[in-house]
Amino acid sequence: MTSQHNTQTMKPATAAKKLGVYLPATPVEFQEGVVSRDTLRTLRTDPPEWLRELRRDGPHPRPVVASKLGVSIAGLARGGVTEPLTTEQIDALKREEPEWLVRERATQADVRKEAARVKERQAARAEPRR
Repeated sequence: MTSQHNTQTMKPATAAKKLGVYLPATPVEFQEGVVSRDTLRTLRTDPPEWLRELRRDGPHPRPVVASKLGVSIAGLARGGVTEPLTTEQIDALKREEPEWLVRERATQADVRKEAARVKERQAARAEPRR
């Protein structure tokens, strides 16, 4: 009796999300196909030119835009950014520093500080008492 190895596949949207790219900007073959785990691994370790270009220039999906700007996805929405942005557009926002971006970065910094405080407090509680 032999066991068959079924190749796990995923939808292009899932693969694009895992690769951190905006699906509509990918080649049609990628958008219309299915992606195996082996293919995803290959795309990560040895990305083709189209993937390197997308990662470098965009357009970038909202999670990537938020990360590059140092804000949350909700902060992007509050700032009126609902569409994918190119690297050039992101750099322009960084240079211009609109009020909403300054405010959202401050909010994000506060969230990180609070998360660190809570984590530290939980760690202190978990220490064995003597």
